[in-house]
Amino acid sequence: METMQDVLFYYSQNASYVWEQFYRHFLMSIYGVLFAAIVAIPVGILIARYHRLSTWVISLANVIQTIPALAMLAILMLVMGLGTNTVVFALFLYSLLPIINNTYTGIRNVDHALIESGKAMGMTKFQILRMVELPLALSVIMAGLRTALVISIGVATIGTFIGAGGLGDIILRGTNATDGTVIILAGAIPTALMAVFADVVLAWFERRLSPNKKRKGAFQVAGE
Repeated sequence: METMQDVLFYYSQNASYVWEQFYRHFLMSIYGVLFAAIVAIPVGILIARYHRLSTWVISLANVIQTIPALAMLAILMLVMGLGTNTVVFALFLYSLLPIINNTYTGIRNVDHALIESGKAMGMTKFQILRMVELPLALSVIMAGLRTALVISIGVATIGTFIGAGGLGDIILRGTNATDGTVIILAGAIPTALMAVFADVVLAWFERRLSPNKKRKGAFQVAGE
């Protein structure tokens, strides 16, 4: 109880600094996932179309995922230097696998009968993708984004080692202090809350976008 009081006291004394690092940490995570989504979703759609490419692309993304985060940052730092851009690019790389994999899975699992119905109605491939496949796969894609964002929030913490800032700065200050438990908690608690909040919000969107949810809603409207 006393420790939590000390943490709250630390927040009261360093509110602007903690908020600045929280905001910086959040932006790095969001940008990394956003840039990954711009690349990974089209790639996932492409390998769903050309199934033979899927093994190679997903294997490559798996290899990237197995590289330790600190090693990844060290390698990128040699090329890109210190700062937030290096961390954002690392988060981009780590976010590729869950988004590509879920996009591929979501598109491939769309009922083939619905696609054939679209073709029978004279839809083009792009219309089928936009009006049939993507809406039905959206909840699965959202699950990939959710996983990627939670991973990014965790990985962004070590961005402090290359001068990117974020909540890792507070944690690092605590590890360098003589009795830094309070400072470590002051950085770790917002990081955990950010990850939990992001997971809960995106899980809610995932449920809302689920085809089963939409179908249930349609039946309720029809029954009224």
